[in-house]
Amino acid sequence: MKTIILSGCHYVSERYCCCDPDVAALYLHSSDPLISDKAAEMDVVNQLVATGQFTVFKQPLGFIKVLQWFFAIFAFSTCGGYSGVFRLSVECKNRTESDLNIEVEFGYPFRLHQIWFDAPTCKGPETERLFLVGDNSSSAEFFVTIGVFSFLYTMAAISVYIFLMEKYREGNKGAQADFVVTAIFTFMWLVSSAAWAKGLSDVKGSTDPDEVINLIDACDREENRCKEIHEPVVSGLNTSVAFGFCNVVLWAGNLWFVFKETGWLGAFAGTYMPSGEKQPAPDSFGQGGHN
Repeated sequence: MKTIILSGCHYVSERYCCCDPDVAALYLHSSDPLISDKAAEMDVVNQLVATGQFTVFKQPLGFIKVLQWFFAIFAFSTCGGYSGVFRLSVECKNRTESDLNIEVEFGYPFRLHQIWFDAPTCKGPETERLFLVGDNSSSAEFFVTIGVFSFLYTMAAISVYIFLMEKYREGNKGAQADFVVTAIFTFMWLVSSAAWAKGLSDVKGSTDPDEVINLIDACDREENRCKEIHEPVVSGLNTSVAFGFCNVVLWAGNLWFVFKETGWLGAFAGTYMPSGEKQPAPDSFGQGGHN
């Protein structure tokens, strides 16, 4: 097969024109059609990567967007994926009526008022059904929703930065829209993180075994012994709040770098020229001056 070089590319078959010399060599010297097709696919990937502007990730504008993407995942996953359990025991004066391992499970979205457990009454074989206190689903779901939408938006923004950066900067419309959305997400992260921090405090109080013991009538009588066996592990939920406020810092910090792309800074300084409007050239030296 003859190799034809046109503008730095290699014509390797009727179907493919390869611009990567290494991939072209692999294609030309292989008689295996599978290897040839693989080489062609590699060239397509190389051309796709070549068209992308990955240098944006070396700049704060793109680098912070990647951090926002990761921190959004960590925030909504640590909250939305949580499930916990605590255990307590009720030892009645009559040991046969005791329950020494009451296990209560709970989790996202923390509608605790729907979580129930059966506790002994210590008045025979009967038990009483009790419910936890509180409904923190609104703050938890709001926090997770902001996290998911932040994840989707940052993923879309990263794609635009890579493949459509010229369109993004054309007329500054893309940058201005990006700034508005970034400002909105900054505010929403602040509100949702603060709300979820308060909600988490309520969740901790409602799932504290010592507080739950106060709901059991049998534990009010001195002849019965009630105690905590295992308290819930909420370190993951604490982490979600920390990630929430980290997102506030990231989105607020990114506002400045997005703002610099909008062209508004130049407009405020009186030097911004609308897109497509050329600044008049200065008069030639000496024109209209010395004769």
